[in-house]
Amino acid sequence: MLRFDNAPKKATNLSLNSKVLEVARELGMNLSQTVDALLLEEVKRRYWDKWNEDNKEAIAAYNARIAREGLPLARYRTFARSLGDGKKS
Repeated sequence: MLRFDNAPKKATNLSLNSKVLEVARELGMNLSQTVDALLLEEVKRRYWDKWNEDNKEAIAAYNARIAREGLPLARYRTFARSLGDGKKS
C-alpha cells in the first residue's frame, strides 16, 4: 500500500503557466499545498493503473476460476442466498 504520511517536504522548482500562477496568487491559494494534493492524487491513480495492468492476467484468471467454480465458501453463507454462489449457470 502506498504510504506518504509524515514524509518531509522537499524544495523543488516547477515551471507553471504565468497567468494561472498570477490568478492563483490573487486568489490566495497555497501553491505548495495545492500542487502537493493534486500530485498525490495523480501518483495514486497512476500507481493503481500500473498495478492493475501488471496484475491483469492474475485478476482475469481469478475471475475465470470464480465464474467456473463459484466462491470458495459460498455454501456456508447464511446471508444473501439470493445473490447465488458466483457460478455462471
